[in-house]
Amino acid sequence: MVRLLRRGTRAFREWFAEQRAEYSGDASRPIAGYSAGLAVYLAGASGVAGMARATGRPSPRLGAGELALMALATHKISRSLAKDPITSPLRMPFTRFEGASAPSELHEEVRASGMEHSLGELVSCPFCLAPWVASGMFTGHVFVPGLTRAVSTIYATVACADFLQYAYAAMQQRSTPPEKR
Repeated sequence: MVRLLRRGTRAFREWFAEQRAEYSGDASRPIAGYSAGLAVYLAGASGVAGMARATGRPSPRLGAGELALMALATHKISRSLAKDPITSPLRMPFTRFEGASAPSELHEEVRASGMEHSLGELVSCPFCLAPWVASGMFTGHVFVPGLTRAVSTIYATVACADFLQYAYAAMQQRSTPPEKR
């Protein structure tokens, strides 16, 4: 049995190496790191589903308002984790500071290779973080809905406030004469 398992593992590794080479070509892509990240995500989602089932928690039915609140909160939390100066210590092991990219946002380049590179791409990309954050928010709705709703409300409010700040700055810019800009 062990011999069969080893043979299967070896065959899978060979197949995976061929697929990676065909996919990546000359580009250096951290496919193994992406695969590990995907495995962690799937294991976490499976674990949460198992815990919910074991504790008899139903899957929440979210209405349009709750979905909108969660979407705004997911946007803001993902963006804060990936771009805010205050969260840069979380990204520091995987990225290099390059400068500011927008008001209160940083531009960082991913460094390292392999698994560290994959993590760097994840933690510095709000689009990449959004599924993880949304999954966390949904998990919160399963196990602690009141707290999750409160956190969602806070971050959705901040997202709306950010939008208003940008709109205000744009209106100010338009109302300032060109010679004073």
